[in-house]
Amino acid sequence: MNSGRRNFLNFSLGAGLLTLATLLAACGNNTAPTNTPGSTGGNNNTGGARPRYQIGIIAKSSSNPVFLAARQGAMDAGRALGAEMNCDVEVIWKTPNSEDAQAQAQYVEQLSSQGVDGIAISCTDANVVTPAINDAVENGVTVVTFDSDASESRRMAYYGVDDHAAGAKVMELLAAQLNGEGVVAVLAGNQAAPNLQARVAGVQEEAAKHDAISIIDVYYHGETASEAAAKMQQVQTANPQITGWALVGGWPLYTNNALDGIHEHAKVVSMDPLELPLNYMIAGQVQALVGQPYYDWGYESVRLILNKVHNDIAPASPRVTVAPDVVDTPAAAEALKGRWSQWLSGASEATGG
Repeated sequence: MNSGRRNFLNFSLGAGLLTLATLLAACGNNTAPTNTPGSTGGNNNTGGARPRYQIGIIAKSSSNPVFLAARQGAMDAGRALGAEMNCDVEVIWKTPNSEDAQAQAQYVEQLSSQGVDGIAISCTDANVVTPAINDAVENGVTVVTFDSDASESRRMAYYGVDDHAAGAKVMELLAAQLNGEGVVAVLAGNQAAPNLQARVAGVQEEAAKHDAISIIDVYYHGETASEAAAKMQQVQTANPQITGWALVGGWPLYTNNALDGIHEHAKVVSMDPLELPLNYMIAGQVQALVGQPYYDWGYESVRLILNKVHNDIAPASPRVTVAPDVVDTPAAAEALKGRWSQWLSGASEATGG
C-alpha cells in the first residue's frame, strides 16, 4: 500500500455519489479519440493534448459488497489520479453478477479488443483467465490482478494482502480464543480460487504450530450466504466436538441467523469485517474479523496501471502486498459500523469528510 495512504480501519469517507457516467470518457491505446459531455482533450497519442486512458475493472462478482467497495475505489482513483497526473481517465466496470471465470476471460478479451490501456482483475480461476490475460498483454494492455492472483500469467503486478498470511492470522486469533486447544473446522468457498487456497494453507500451517489443536476438515460450499450458513450448521450438527471455526471468507455472515446452533458451542474467527459480519461480532457470536484493503483493491490497481501507462514506471516488485487488518473487540466493530453503508452508497473518499 502506498506509504500507508489509507488503512481499512482508518479510512475516512465523505459524502457524494459517483457513477460511471460522471467519470471522464477516454479512448484506449488503439482507438480514435471520443468525447462525452464534460470530457476534455484528445487521446493519449495526440500531440500536446491532455492524455486520455481507459482502464477496465473485472471483479469476481458484482453482488459481493467487497467488490463494490473496490469499484468505488477505482472510480475515485480515476478522478483523483487523473487530476494529479494531468490526464483524463475512464474506469470501465465489467464484472459478472456471480462468479464466472469464463465470463471474466471474455471480458478481458472484449476490453483488449476495444483498445483499453489497462485491466485490473480479481481472478475467479487463474487457469481459465490466464490465456486471456496473456493475449491482452501481447496486445499492449497493462494488466494487474487484485485480491486473487494469476501468478503464472504475464500480468504486471498483483495488489492485495498476502493471502497465506491472512489465513495464518485467522488461525492465530482463533487459537488465542481457544486457549491453544480444540477441534477446528475450516470454511472455504470456491475451491479453484487461488487466494482461498493460499488462505486455507495459512490456516493449516498456523494450526500445526499448536499441538493441542486439530483441524477436522476443510469444508467448501456454494456461492450464496445461505448455502454457506447451511454448510456450517450441517457440519456442526454432525460434529459436535468442533469448538472453533476458521472462515477464510465471510460468506455465511452476509445473512441473518447464520450461526444459530454454532456460536453456542464454538468460537468463530472470520475474514471480511463488512457491516453484517460486524453485527455478529457486536452480538458476541464472532470473536474476531480479519480485513483486506477492499477500497484500495480498486484505487491502487488504477494507480499501478496509470503509473505504468502514463509515467512508464512499473512497481519494484510484481507482488504489492499489505498486511491484513484485525478487528478484535466489539468497540472496534462499533467504530466501523456505518462506513460500509457510505462506501456502498457511492460516498467518495476523494471528496473528503
